[in-house]
Amino acid sequence: MKKKGPILGIIIISIIAGIAALATSSENESNSFEQYDVDMSRTHGSISTALGSPVLGNPDAPITIVEFGDYQCHQCHNWFVNTKPMIMRDYIETGKANLVFVDFAFLGRDSPKAAQATYCADDQNMYWEYHGTLYTSQESKIDNGWANTERLKAFAFSLNLDMELFNECLDSDKYSKRVQYNSQQARDNGVNGTPGFFIVGPDFDQKTIGGAQPFSVFKKVLDSMV
Repeated sequence: MKKKGPILGIIIISIIAGIAALATSSENESNSFEQYDVDMSRTHGSISTALGSPVLGNPDAPITIVEFGDYQCHQCHNWFVNTKPMIMRDYIETGKANLVFVDFAFLGRDSPKAAQATYCADDQNMYWEYHGTLYTSQESKIDNGWANTERLKAFAFSLNLDMELFNECLDSDKYSKRVQYNSQQARDNGVNGTPGFFIVGPDFDQKTIGGAQPFSVFKKVLDSMV
């Protein structure tokens, strides 16, 4: 009977330690995205873009275009080259709409790393420049090496980024969870392929556009919301 006291004490201490560890783990998980200095309330329609790209255009524009894309997606490249410039000219630069890019990095092993690299560039306020470099440098074959770590660093060098900071960011997988979160947002919102678009209007009306549709398709939807 005398031995039960010490044993019971050890059990109680173990339970307390376990609870403390669980509480710390939960706190760390809930704060896991705070390091990114983003507004977790940034929601457009059914989509949280809190961990997506910086807003392209006027943040207060009445319409938000949410684009889900993969940097190895050839149709994403086609939309970037053929449709986006006209949307920039007629809607984003005029303040009628803004755009947020959300990663759906699923096409190949290099896709998540390429997405992470854009946020490493964003640490130096060069997100959209790096984003554009990836699409203009895209090669037709997925995972042929054009978006591997070595090339991603070469792209950063071509943009005159601080390479010590960029390399440290990319090598540490600093933004891996951020990219995972964004890809899960795509799945949660029923995105099955890229590019996928959600157009969210001022009255919270939301319309979807699938694929690299021509400018006329976007114009029809956008004009109906202006």
